[in-house]
Amino acid sequence: MIENTSICKNILELVGNSPLIQLNKITQHIPGSFYAKYEAYNPGHSMKDRIALHIIEEAEKQGILKPGNTIIETTSGNTGFSLALVSIIKGYKCILAVNSKASAGKINMLKAMGAKVYVCPAHAKADDPRSYYSVAKRLHEETANSVYINQYFNQLNIEAHYNTTGPEIWKQTNGKVTHIVAASGTGGTISGVSKYIKEQNPNVKILGVDAFGSILKKFHETGEFDKNEIYPYRIEGLGKNLIPTATDFNVIDVFEKVTDEAAAHKARELAITEGLFTGYTSGAVVQAALQYGEKGIFNENSNVVLILPDHGSRYMEKIYSDDWMKEQGFFDSQTKENEVVEYIK
Repeated sequence: MIENTSICKNILELVGNSPLIQLNKITQHIPGSFYAKYEAYNPGHSMKDRIALHIIEEAEKQGILKPGNTIIETTSGNTGFSLALVSIIKGYKCILAVNSKASAGKINMLKAMGAKVYVCPAHAKADDPRSYYSVAKRLHEETANSVYINQYFNQLNIEAHYNTTGPEIWKQTNGKVTHIVAASGTGGTISGVSKYIKEQNPNVKILGVDAFGSILKKFHETGEFDKNEIYPYRIEGLGKNLIPTATDFNVIDVFEKVTDEAAAHKARELAITEGLFTGYTSGAVVQAALQYGEKGIFNENSNVVLILPDHGSRYMEKIYSDDWMKEQGFFDSQTKENEVVEYIK
């Protein structure tokens, strides 16, 4: 056997320590310095690697998980991929209830990683037996020796980012971060990062990102669960039609909502201006940062970290497909598809 400290024992040793990359063009019209926390750098191409590894290892320490057991979870795609990845290395079976907003490519990725996948209607209410929440619970009840990860209501989701993402941002900015812009879905990322950062400096502002069609912004502002806020939207991994207990609203200063269309275009713009090929939610985070900038949140001394959750390869049938963008009505005279030139021999 080769003895070399630079050789990883397995792929899980690559989880975390994602780079911070300065943004130079896409944010040039608003004051401040802007940096992308590029979570696509994780081996599973998303920040969900962090929570998958942490939750599973904690379950192992507590004796909840044993070799040969089955891991069950609800997912819009990324958490499922990360759980499947960890399951491969650690010897678990993996069953996933997937939101139908997940692209065919995402579902194929999950299957390629050995997971059994159940696709559930995206717009079913949380208590509907067809919802991916209900399906995952039922599968857990029906499957012997199974563990339901339940990321939306699992405090280990927050802990994973408190232990890793937050300290990384603090160290990478030499403690000079002034604002963090982060999407909120399960809420684990924004809550864990915020908790750690505010313990270091309570003056750092945590700027949340929500989607139109989600209830999180209004709930944060009023404490009211308003069903009238809920309607179908396209962004994956952002917003919710329920209140996850993995979201600590007390450490979030404000929320900004973004549209499906603006988020899609901003992800595409990020690719062609900064060379960062990211997912739909990353586009939403950048769009929200620009909207915050237009509201005068930042000044020339601001050091703003944008947490970009995943890689663009998960969205080839969606935001990076001109056909899909046309179907959504996302192209007009100002925003057209990229030109493709074909040479006919």
